[in-house]
Amino acid sequence: MAREPEGTERHCTSFGLPVSKSTRSHHFRILREAGLIRQVDRGNSRMAQLRTADLEARYPGLITLIRNNPAPGPATD
Repeated sequence: MAREPEGTERHCTSFGLPVSKSTRSHHFRILREAGLIRQVDRGNSRMAQLRTADLEARYPGLITLIRNNPAPGPATD
């Protein structure tokens, strides 16, 4: 989400996480309760949005650091 334009909303299933629906819901609840994302109900679905401005105000430079240093890919043998 950090690499998306500010204000982008994504459906929780759009991330393609290889986990069950309940596990995905749990993880997004933890992110929401930690103040990292906001979730908006859109009919019978829920969209997630990174709280970029709030995070930048609290932790200046963090989002830029994350954007410029993506997580490494899976390890290969």
